[in-house]
This record gives sequence, C-alpha cells and structure tokens, in this order.
Amino acid sequence: MRVDLNCDLGEGMPTDEQIISLISSANIACGFHAGNIDTMKRTIELCVQHRVAIGAHPSWPDKENFGRKEMQRSAEELITIITEQLNILSQLTKEQGGKLHHVKPHGALYNQSANDETIAAAIAKAVKDFDASLILFGLSGSYSISEAEKRRLTTASEVFADRTYLDDGRLTPRSQPNALIEDENKAVEQAMQMITQQSVTSITGKHISLIADTICIHGDGTNAVAFAKAISFALKQNHIDIKTN
Repeated sequence: MRVDLNCDLGEGMPTDEQIISLISSANIACGFHAGNIDTMKRTIELCVQHRVAIGAHPSWPDKENFGRKEMQRSAEELITIITEQLNILSQLTKEQGGKLHHVKPHGALYNQSANDETIAAAIAKAVKDFDASLILFGLSGSYSISEAEKRRLTTASEVFADRTYLDDGRLTPRSQPNALIEDENKAVEQAMQMITQQSVTSITGKHISLIADTICIHGDGTNAVAFAKAISFALKQNHIDIKTN
C-alpha cells in the first residue's frame, strides 16, 4: 500500500525544512496569500534536494486574510488569477532544474471549489490549459475532483489529518468549534482510518466513505512538525509507502 503525504509550504513558517524530509509532495504558496519570490525559490530548492514533488498552491489575491476570505470573480478572471500563479512557480521551478507536478488551490478558493461547480470548472480549465499533465489536488468527493475529471485531468482526492469533517463529507469550517485537530494521537488515528478504511468519522460520529489518494498536513499548524513525524512514523510502521502519485 502507498499514499502521498502532502503539506502546504512556503507560507513563511519556520518549520518547512523540518517537515519536507517527511513528506512526498509540497504545495508551495505562489505569493498571492503568502510567500514571495525568495520563499518560493527556497522551498523549491528544498523539494529538489529531498526529491519531493513540487506543486503550486494558488489562492485568491488576499494576503491580508491569508487567502481565507471568500471572493467572487468571473470564470475568466479566476482563470487569469490561477494562470499567473502557475506561471510564476513553474518558471522558478524550471530555473532550479525541477518540474511542476501538481496544483492544489489554497484556503477559501479550495473550499469554494469543493462546493461550487462553476469555480471548480474554472480552476480545472486553467490547469488543463496551462499543462494538461499536471495533477489537480481537491477535496475527496467534491466538485473539485468531478469537474477536473470531466476535463480528463488526472486528480488526487485529498483528505486531511488535522481537520474534522461534517456529516456531508465537507471540512468543518474554521469558524466553528473543533474544526482543527490538535491532538497528535487523534491526527494519526484519523489518517490511518482514511488510508486503510477509506473512511472518516464525522464530528457527530457518522462514518463517511471517501477516497484517500493524498493526505494533507497544514504547514502553518501549531503541531505541524509533530503531526508530520507521527503520521510518517505510523505509515512506515504499517508498511505503507509514502510516495507521490
């Protein structure tokens, strides 16, 4: 058995270097919600050094709110926003001898894509038009995946070790209590359930079926390093290879 372990990086956190040796895919902030040219270059360098797959982590243009404020734009505007970020990261990656592997939207854009087929379709079109070989990461069971598959993009259904789930399979909004998992043992338990049973237990105790191609740890989380170490260790102990898709 194998699973991809990904983390959102290049967001200005001091723990990136500690995490990157434990994961197989990195989602690098492209400057619109966090990061800049220097952080992108440094994170790409670490990915190349540790043979970690390089992904773009595009966002709404929203540094003020770390990309977590919902916005509304036309499909054409959104495609332009995504394409600009892909261009920036792709060029920097090429300059360091790497290759862009995947795309994972960030924050509010990620959640809107999961719930809104028009936004999901625009993101999928932007990615396909930029490079049809890129893998699109999206919330398992959501419009992000189905709209990308309609356009024959390769997808990776994503699940989260450090977030709780609602009964309908969506992530518990950060504005609600208990949206984040802060206990290391609970994070490991949830990760293992999602990988080995292809299911997750919601905040009300409901078992929800899902596909777990890639599992995310948020790099800006307080316990990011501890979670990455614990989950990586648990996977290896259970003979599950940490490999990119």
